[in-house]
Amino acid sequence: MLGAIIGDIIGSRFEFNNTNRLDFELFTPACSFTDDTICTIAMADAVINGDKDYGKKLHEWCNKYRYPMGGYGGSFAQWVASDNPQPYHSFGNGSAMRVASIGWLFDTIEEVRIEAENTALPTHNHPEGIKGAVATAEAIFLARKYGKTEMLAAMTQYYPQWVEPMLGNNRFDETCQGTMPVVFGIINKATSFEEAIRYAIAVGGDSDTIGAIVGSIAEAIWGIPDSIKAKALAYLPQDMIAVFKQTPNQKIL
Repeated sequence: MLGAIIGDIIGSRFEFNNTNRLDFELFTPACSFTDDTICTIAMADAVINGDKDYGKKLHEWCNKYRYPMGGYGGSFAQWVASDNPQPYHSFGNGSAMRVASIGWLFDTIEEVRIEAENTALPTHNHPEGIKGAVATAEAIFLARKYGKTEMLAAMTQYYPQWVEPMLGNNRFDETCQGTMPVVFGIINKATSFEEAIRYAIAVGGDSDTIGAIVGSIAEAIWGIPDSIKAKALAYLPQDMIAVFKQTPNQKIL
């Protein structure tokens, strides 16, 4: 789960100001957590401290942090502001970026698929939105259980064609259809957590969200270096860290 948050924080300063360099500085004062981190924490909180009412927790956390760096997307911002939020048939990549904890919190592939779909439904109830969430959570589960090779083989059922990561070549695309082939192309090419994050940012496009999704899967494959983990945690408020500390299989340091 922390891998998603790290990818979000590192990518935050590049979302609307892309880089095509791999040697960028990972953490600077210009970095911050964004809506990706808030939503990721909300999904974990719904399982750990709630009744798996994902929509309720998502609404609560996003209203607690109404003005994150980069803001919320237009339709999702309206959902957050509503007193009676309803699904809006989205196939945006927000369903995939917030689902990381599900791959860690459940012990069977069937549970992971069901719960991942349930995290998407409050907003992203389009089939492609659901698929993005399920594929990401399943990738995390399979990577931590069986490793990168078996996980990637299984992912071809969802996204049979991946995008080779070319620096600066990715256009801004906030859909699951446009994002997930890029994500799996990066994971396929990378050989470490840090390299995966660097590619996720340097390909261009929706940097923080690509970083979050790639980071969530990369963590399950390679783990996270302690130096990167410590720097990322310094950007988070205590209420988020409290949820993270309660998440099974996740360690602060």
